[in-house]
Amino acid sequence: METKLEEAQRIHAAHHLPTYARNPVMIVGGEGDRLLAEDGRWFHDFLGGIAVNALGYGDPRVKAALAEAGHFPLHTSNLFHHPWQAPVIAGLVRLCGLPRVFLSNSGTEANEGALKLARLRSYRLGQKERTRFVAFEGSFHGRTFGALSVTASAKYREPYEPLLPGVSFVPFGSREALEAAVDDRTAAVILEPVQGEGGLRTFDPEMLRHVRELCTARGALLIADEIQCGLGRTGKVLACQHAGVVPDIVTLAKPLGCGLPLGAVLAAEHVSQHVKPGDHGTTFGGNPVACRLAMILLSDLEDGGLLEHVRARGAELRAGLERLKAKHPRIREIRGLGLMLGLDVEGDAAAIVKDGIEHGYLFNRTAETVLRIVPPLTVKSDSIARFLAYLDGALSRTAAVAPVA
Repeated sequence: METKLEEAQRIHAAHHLPTYARNPVMIVGGEGDRLLAEDGRWFHDFLGGIAVNALGYGDPRVKAALAEAGHFPLHTSNLFHHPWQAPVIAGLVRLCGLPRVFLSNSGTEANEGALKLARLRSYRLGQKERTRFVAFEGSFHGRTFGALSVTASAKYREPYEPLLPGVSFVPFGSREALEAAVDDRTAAVILEPVQGEGGLRTFDPEMLRHVRELCTARGALLIADEIQCGLGRTGKVLACQHAGVVPDIVTLAKPLGCGLPLGAVLAAEHVSQHVKPGDHGTTFGGNPVACRLAMILLSDLEDGGLLEHVRARGAELRAGLERLKAKHPRIREIRGLGLMLGLDVEGDAAAIVKDGIEHGYLFNRTAETVLRIVPPLTVKSDSIARFLAYLDGALSRTAAVAPVA
């Protein structure tokens, strides 16, 4: 008799578009910062559904909210109000400091909305030549056409070209290249304060402030893609807040719906004042159930001490990684902020990811050589200590693996 994993593998092999290289694990449960597989194995989760499952697993408030929402219509459309969308909007405004919010379904949709807002502003101001975008090398903003157009990696872009015209990519952190690229035709500069798929590279606060000042001086908007690094992941609500920078537009998603699809575009008044009914929309964005769960995360960010917890656990994790770096010469660099950290290693990083699954630890590889470590924001100190002890052994076990060509 087939296991659930074997059935899933068979059906996916026969019928699903071959877009994912899935690991041979069937997740059937979870508790705290651990996940349970069908075969009875428990995994310490340092991937968090790719920075989505901020509150871990089995939170009683999430269970209660799902039960409550189940007695309500699961969909209303945005032609009507429901009880939970307005509180989410108000919470995002309080936490992020931008006065206007549009709720979407995903991060790539949020970035599509942000790009459209930048073009719409130019159009309504009569600046129809101001249509271009500037992004950074290493960027990843999504897989729909507009978001893909400002994503730098050729492996994501090339099969779908030609994409949106008028996009320039500048080297990460280069002031000179940025100044040359931003001109009176630039609608917006888009960046991730901490790059996720780009290898956890983090913008220096001075560079972020320079981007802000340059955009202001040249009449371009600054779009901060905080889909992965926002909502507490770095120890502040927004990663831009570490530099004291207020963007014109912020995009959010991953943890917002506590595991359900929910994204957001936040905009300054000087941007949103150009929007009229019908300029943008969504059928499912701001769904009642997703908003009900989002209220829990936003409450924790405002009142529950979650940010303090992230800063403390992030400091423990980074300190432990620094000790490992001193012991293992193959660790080239530690990157990131808070509980969004990356370990750039020599050799085959994929071998370490595979070793992790074999030993009950989940994390992944990004930018080929960087181990991405993004556990639930509620991760405990003892889990971090166990992970660091595991990683110490894994770095030794996999050291002899040949580097990726």
